[in-house]
Amino acid sequence: MLQNYLKIALRNLWRNKAFSAINILGLAIGMATCLMIMLFVQNELSYDRYNEKADHIVRVVFRGSIQGQKIKEANVMPPVAQTLQTEYPEVQAATRIQESGTPRISYGDKSFKEGKVAMVDSNFFQVFTIPLLQGDPKTALVQPYTVVLSKAMAQKYFGAANPVGKVLTFKEWNHSCKVTGVFDKVPANSHFHFDVFASLSSMPDAKSSSWMTSNYFTYLVLPAGYDYKVLEAKLPQVVEKYLGPQLHQALGMSFTQFRQKGNDLGLYLQPLTDIHLRSDFTGNLEAGGDVRYVYILGSIAVFMLLIACINFMNLSTAGASKRAREVGVRKVLGSLQGQLVGQFLLESILLTLVALLLAVVLVTMALPVFNDLAQKQLTFDLLATWWLLPSLALFGVLVGLLAGSYPAFFLSSFQPVAVLKGKFTSGKGSLGLRSGLVVFQFCISIILMVCTLVVYQQLEYIQNKKLGYDKDHVLVLPEAWLLGKHAETFRQQLLQDPRVVSVSTSGYLPAGPSYSNNFLLSTDDNPTQLLKVLRYEVDPQYIPTLGIQVAVGRNFSRRYSTDSTAVILNETAAKTFGWNKNDLGHTLSSSDNQGRKVTYHVIGVVKDFHFKSLHEPISPLIMTLSTTAGAVIVKAKGADLANLVTSLKEQWNKFSAEDSFSYSFLDERFMQTYEAERRLGRILYLFAGLTVLVACLGLFGLATFTAEQRTKEIGIRKVLGASIPNIVSLLSKDFLKLVIIANVVAWPLAWWAMHRWLQDFAYRVSLSWWVFALVGVVAVLIALITVSAQAVRAAASNPIKNLRVN
Repeated sequence: MLQNYLKIALRNLWRNKAFSAINILGLAIGMATCLMIMLFVQNELSYDRYNEKADHIVRVVFRGSIQGQKIKEANVMPPVAQTLQTEYPEVQAATRIQESGTPRISYGDKSFKEGKVAMVDSNFFQVFTIPLLQGDPKTALVQPYTVVLSKAMAQKYFGAANPVGKVLTFKEWNHSCKVTGVFDKVPANSHFHFDVFASLSSMPDAKSSSWMTSNYFTYLVLPAGYDYKVLEAKLPQVVEKYLGPQLHQALGMSFTQFRQKGNDLGLYLQPLTDIHLRSDFTGNLEAGGDVRYVYILGSIAVFMLLIACINFMNLSTAGASKRAREVGVRKVLGSLQGQLVGQFLLESILLTLVALLLAVVLVTMALPVFNDLAQKQLTFDLLATWWLLPSLALFGVLVGLLAGSYPAFFLSSFQPVAVLKGKFTSGKGSLGLRSGLVVFQFCISIILMVCTLVVYQQLEYIQNKKLGYDKDHVLVLPEAWLLGKHAETFRQQLLQDPRVVSVSTSGYLPAGPSYSNNFLLSTDDNPTQLLKVLRYEVDPQYIPTLGIQVAVGRNFSRRYSTDSTAVILNETAAKTFGWNKNDLGHTLSSSDNQGRKVTYHVIGVVKDFHFKSLHEPISPLIMTLSTTAGAVIVKAKGADLANLVTSLKEQWNKFSAEDSFSYSFLDERFMQTYEAERRLGRILYLFAGLTVLVACLGLFGLATFTAEQRTKEIGIRKVLGASIPNIVSLLSKDFLKLVIIANVVAWPLAWWAMHRWLQDFAYRVSLSWWVFALVGVVAVLIALITVSAQAVRAAASNPIKNLRVN
């Protein structure tokens, strides 16, 4: 029986080669899209789950609000880890990470500056599952000045020799460290990646009791099955007990008074597995993903698969007339409906499995392109993962059942007497269902096209918005501190180059990775009013180099010795303090890390500029004078930038030959801030195009069947004088109506989706009516071209052949 079903299925697929090819191609594209997105989603959801204790590790984070200014920081104070472990028995272990950049490391005549280094507590490898290839995870980092290297780093420095016991020199730390262990590598799906883990006990600050500075990423291990919210509810007591006295010493008010003024500061807990996708904190160890984009892409995967299945249903039911007599004869000869359902489902599953094989080929070929778009390293190896092959086979069968279920029951329900007398009709119900499915297909396609266009508009808006500073032709040399005492000489030499307009030295940049320094300030006229601001430490050339405009007052100057305690505000800070921006001479007060009072006087106000992402509104900012050379910022003339970079490198090497020269452009750093949106845009471009393609394949197949069913009608109309445009219009208008209905349904849904997405930007484009109108016109034209291609062919056929009695 099964062999007979299989023969009939193969003969039927071969007999209808064109429509089988359309079905297979449409299903293959839909399934390939679904598979690629599922690989992406699975990867995003797997972050940090490699840890054996992943489900009961939490990160301690810092949230607060001061005068309406929100604080959301991923790192906390030095004593938090030990304090929570001492105060609460449910904290089984606590460990910390402090990022230490990329210091230059040397061994003998080998010197490199490529590995990312982190300072960690001695129990780090007992909390996180990063097995050591050499060394004891319990004792490797107990002693000060000890380090554990990745396998790649160990091979770079020591080759095949045993690295354990060797001594590395860290130039920036001015001391050496002993290698006590080697690990393979931090898994790719981790929220941090380091090549070197050094003992945190080497740093005096690690033992600090200050609750006024936040620079430690702190993790707690809780009992399995323990609800972290229970512990989180107890944390306000700890904050008041330990932070309160230090806050009182610094600000002269109790923690209760601080809160009564509408302010708040507190510690909160975040599950480890939420960090990658659900983290809105500043200062994360690495840029994370966004769970909303996972939902968007997951929805696209489902819709693409549905559209491909809809194509199958439409083409199968539309071609029912070709199988009607076959069904009638089978029923007369005794076939039961269940047997006919089995026959048609087998055909569906067979076609789906062929499409699945093609989908696997497409995924293998397209995955490198998708990885480039999504900035991932996804792999699709059927042999490496034992469960993947049977899962794909099950997936193919399920898709075959989904796509073939309605056509199977529809075809098997024909009445044999009617179809054998030639009185078969597809019925209004079938036509209505097919029409609804076409509307659904194009509705999804239109929504994706609108979303793609709006994302493109927003990215263009971001790129061209006036930011309040000049980001064009500005080079950033990010590691000027390596020049040490030669930094000023290097700057002066650059100014001798006629291609250089201005040079500044500061590590605080308005775009891309930069230093971050939060400040609590009070005013002379209202000492109890506190304001959280971001502080930039800059030199006198910073403002003119970046083209920031001074609204009132003056810039810093080395001619005034009092400028060491001077500040320049942005307009938002002046407004928040309740000052007129033209009022200068105000005094601001703050406290340093030791609780000592520091007083500043205001000498100027600059016009607001965007120093954060356009996701956020401009917040209060102050600038203080500093000679610290965190980075060299070079404003250049537009011409000959390539040769200027070469010249900069030559001059750099004169002062710091052992430290590699690196640079970036400020406009590139700015666009890197929106890399997630750019990736989303590129992925939407791809899948919007694929969705339209699959929908058009189905529309082409339906148009072909419609033309075949109306062959005699077309012949009669041509004999009676109908022109080709008349017949094309006749065959096209019903489909165009469906596309227009799809537009009406899709527009409100697309508006809602994009309105929600744009709310994440403080500065955004408006949703214009012409965007929806343009997409609607494009959708109609695409449908018209698709249908007309077959309609013209049918209209141009010989009417005599069409009217000939078979």
